[in-house]
Amino acid sequence: MSDDTTTASWQELALRELQQQRDALSAEISELTSRRDQLQQEITSSFAGQSDAIARRVKGFQDYLVGALQELAVAAEQMELVVQPLVVQPSPLDQQAAAQPAAPQAAAATSATAAAGLFSGDAHLIRQRLQEFQGQPDFYADPWKLRRSLEPSGSALLDDWFLNQGGRGAQPSSGSRNRNALLAAAAVSILGDLYGERFQTLVLAGTPERLGEWRRGLQDCLGLSREDFGPQSGIVLFERPDALIERADRLEERGELPFIVVDAAEPAVEVPILQFPVWLAFAGSPNEIALEDDLL
Repeated sequence: MSDDTTTASWQELALRELQQQRDALSAEISELTSRRDQLQQEITSSFAGQSDAIARRVKGFQDYLVGALQELAVAAEQMELVVQPLVVQPSPLDQQAAAQPAAPQAAAATSATAAAGLFSGDAHLIRQRLQEFQGQPDFYADPWKLRRSLEPSGSALLDDWFLNQGGRGAQPSSGSRNRNALLAAAAVSILGDLYGERFQTLVLAGTPERLGEWRRGLQDCLGLSREDFGPQSGIVLFERPDALIERADRLEERGELPFIVVDAAEPAVEVPILQFPVWLAFAGSPNEIALEDDLL
């Protein structure tokens, strides 16, 4: 066999091996391309099926960010460079009760009886507003005025809270957060008539979703915007009671009135909250609290 023939045979063998390798690579490329197309189809169908769930999660996260930023702003405002000893001061209502001479036979009087006098001088105005709220809703009322109608049961609840409890006590939940927000909005509207801009509403609810419902309910009932919810505005939302208590202390130091609203899903009212002169806690029924737990 000549050298030329041998060289040709080796070249043919090398070409066959290269052809085989090319065919193997082409087969792998085809398989990978098929898998890629299949994965893209699965991703597309999966995303389409979960779009609603993703949208709900994004909305919940947006509400959480709003609450977190508000809480961060409150914490920054309350930061002190020098740690001061904590001094718990009595509320103005307690100071007023302590300044009055107590007769021996009145030593057993309850704090609720003393509190009932806080709004007793404004009973006529309060009842007039509650009566007006039961009429046709005023959808074009000025901001901070109630734009929704109040049912007689809600009016009776607020009458009891203002004039029998003196603006500090628990009332049964109306069964939903939206209806509780309507009652709180009516109280805010009346307090605005009594105190002008010298008070701030502090809402305590334990999750971003609950705070989001409170914000939307109050915004709708009082004709507010997002700018009305924040540390320097009329309504501040809190997930934790300690941050709310610190804010309420700061307001009293400035001579302003904190109006504290506690959501029905909160398991209990923190003891420090009880020192403040105006607070409204909604007491949820066992079924209502169980439903809230199931939703979480």
